[in-house]
Amino acid sequence: MSVRCLLLLVLFSPSLVFAQTQPASDPRAVTLAAQSIAALTGGIAISDVTLTGTVTWNGTDSGTATMQAVGTGESRVDLALAGGTRTEIRDAQTGVALGQWMAGNDSGYFAMQNCWTDAVWFFPPLGSLSMGSNIVLVYVGQENRSGATVQHIQSYLYQSGQIPNPTPQQLSTTDFFLDATTFLPVAITFNVHPDTDATTNLPVEVDFSNYQNIGGVLVPLHIQRYLQGNPLMDVIVSSASVNTGLTLSIFAIN
Repeated sequence: MSVRCLLLLVLFSPSLVFAQTQPASDPRAVTLAAQSIAALTGGIAISDVTLTGTVTWNGTDSGTATMQAVGTGESRVDLALAGGTRTEIRDAQTGVALGQWMAGNDSGYFAMQNCWTDAVWFFPPLGSLSMGSNIVLVYVGQENRSGATVQHIQSYLYQSGQIPNPTPQQLSTTDFFLDATTFLPVAITFNVHPDTDATTNLPVEVDFSNYQNIGGVLVPLHIQRYLQGNPLMDVIVSSASVNTGLTLSIFAIN
């Protein structure tokens, strides 16, 4: 049964907490992240985003999608499918990371281990690339991915007093693959976990393509999300807007 996504730190004995200093981010990774954000935003400060379009869910069901976010901690995905509605919300406005899903008349909360990665997985400018507080960036190297040369950087959320098996670093690690020429993200990968087992990794991949300039911001008009290599969401974005003043009440979890 899913539980609210409470910070892991409050669930463990203080005897397991050790004083540590946050590691410095790799300068090469910081430079690449900054170049990516600059390429995506054109220097525009983004506070919120709304993407709408069509979606194929789980390879079989289809309908429309609305994806919204405020800052780096609030996101909401609403799907209106032929087989019913689905909603996923991430909410950190109370200072505690939470997640909730709703499918028709059923609903539940995200397990705590599934609230450490980027809430705004569908719009990279509002993710870890923006280098928010307690984010550590690591440079992995230049690679070939699907026939293209990419720069591979990694992010994780640092928490003082790393708790073993699994640590916040392990649960929050996200890999970014940036086009080596344009610095635009072509993919991100991270892990989710079963509700009752934080040590089992279920790999997620999100691919971005067909970037278009909308109001000075480069928006990926094709977003594909895979779970364990299987297609979960395939979104064709038809409209995008930023800085429209979305309210936090949209993302509130009771």
